[in-house]
Amino acid sequence: MFKKILIIFFSLLFFSVATAEDIFLSLKKNKVNVRYGPSFEFPIKYVYKKIDFPIKQIDKKENFRRIIDIKNNSGWIHVSQLKKINSVITLENKIMFKKPTVFSKPIAKIEKGRLLIIQNCDKEWCKAKTNNFKGWINKENLWGAIN
Repeated sequence: MFKKILIIFFSLLFFSVATAEDIFLSLKKNKVNVRYGPSFEFPIKYVYKKIDFPIKQIDKKENFRRIIDIKNNSGWIHVSQLKKINSVITLENKIMFKKPTVFSKPIAKIEKGRLLIIQNCDKEWCKAKTNNFKGWINKENLWGAIN
C-alpha cells in the first residue's frame, strides 16, 4: 500500500512540474550578451541587439538565466539584462484592429516576425503596441509572454 501511495505522489509531483507555466522575459537593453555558461568568465556566444525582444527562460543558476529564443538559439544571460515586460513575436502576418473583434476597423497589417508589446489580454485578444500602432490583435500564433 505504501508503495502505491509513493508512486502516486511522485507521479503527481512530476505531472505538476511538467505542466508548469513557461517563463518568458524580455531584453532590457539594446545590446545584450549571451554567454556559453552561467558566469562572466564564459565567452560571449552571440549578442542580441533589440530591446524588449522576448526570450524563454529554461534554467537558472545564481544570477544567470539560461534562455532560448524563437529560433531555438540558447545561452546564458545575466539577470540585470532581463525584465518581465510582456512582449511577443508574430509567427504569421496578422491584422491589428481598433477593438477586440474582427468586425472592428483594421488599423495595421502586422508582418510575420514583428515585435509587439502586450498591454493586456482577454480570452482571445491582446491589446498591443508597436512603434507606430496601438490596437487589438488575436492571441493565436504569437510567441512570447501574453499574460
